[in-house]
Amino acid sequence: MKHKKGQAGIVGGLIGGIGALVILVIVTLLIVDTLISAGLLTSGGTSETAATDMRANLTAGIDNVSSKIPTILLIAAVVLLFGAIVLLVQRSRAMTGGGSI
Repeated sequence: MKHKKGQAGIVGGLIGGIGALVILVIVTLLIVDTLISAGLLTSGGTSETAATDMRANLTAGIDNVSSKIPTILLIAAVVLLFGAIVLLVQRSRAMTGGGSI
């Protein structure tokens, strides 16, 4: 199936975006954990508190995002389903000579 000029795949973009987000979160967690384990953020009481708060906020943010992932996937599935229906209707019209449904 050929795409029109300038038309991007919705599903491909969605999968790429979600994958990039997951990789970014994992890398961020690894960096924060490495800095805390190396003692670079624990030189004083204020820095230690800031690093702990940063870790807590990051995990709270991940929890918020992960609770919304089923909704995002449901919306993506509905959009994909409607796209499949439109494609089937177009193909059936082409096969029957363009008659009305």
